[in-house]
Amino acid sequence: MAEAVTSPDLHAIGFLKERVDPLRYSGHTEEPMEVGSILRSMMPSGVRVLDVGCGTGSVTAIANRAKGNDVVGVEPDEDRAGIVRSRGIAVRVGELDGDMQRELGLFDVVMSSDVLEHVAASQTFLALLKASLRPGGMLLLSVPNVAHWSVRAMILSGRFDYEDVGIMDATHLRWFTAKSLRALLDGCGFDVVEMRQTAGSTLPIYQRGLLGKIPGRVRRPAVRAGTRLLPLMFGVQHVVKAVARN
Repeated sequence: MAEAVTSPDLHAIGFLKERVDPLRYSGHTEEPMEVGSILRSMMPSGVRVLDVGCGTGSVTAIANRAKGNDVVGVEPDEDRAGIVRSRGIAVRVGELDGDMQRELGLFDVVMSSDVLEHVAASQTFLALLKASLRPGGMLLLSVPNVAHWSVRAMILSGRFDYEDVGIMDATHLRWFTAKSLRALLDGCGFDVVEMRQTAGSTLPIYQRGLLGKIPGRVRRPAVRAGTRLLPLMFGVQHVVKAVARN
């Protein structure tokens, strides 16, 4: 059955028994070592912001809170876009392309949180983001860290199991380490200014088995400590601030 707008969630069909919940990423936290707060620390004030693949708007709401920014979201899933509107954020339903980019104009900041891993043509996508920026504009980006300890352990055991949420989300098409992400951005005309990692203390791996039996008041600080000590192994997402080269 054809759908009016192609949702990236359709990429999970065949890998999971049931369709993924389109609203599964609507409850982001404001904890300091998670993606919303890290992006907020990188976000300037009083600027025009384009959030590409804004989901339900939960991340952009945190990242732009009390910043006085003019925010426009782009989201291909109508259900998620409806929630963005309910948050008071302007949103366009669809995928960013050349026509939409020219219609929306230029922005001081382009933000795209956990979207790049869903895109097959990474270079084309990043070229669109760059074309949306004013000269010297800023790119704020986050992607899952495929070198997280849980993925390493799974591969060592001979498995590569998809899930409905997290690093192994079945809708992901691309996989990134810190090094490969830096190389891609450099090749697409961006200079990385800052890169930080999220703790991801609500990752599914921490909610089940022996780890799930550890009280949250103990587990969460331990996960944050591990991320500070070994960010490339314990970090769940890479969060990047980059500037476009002219």
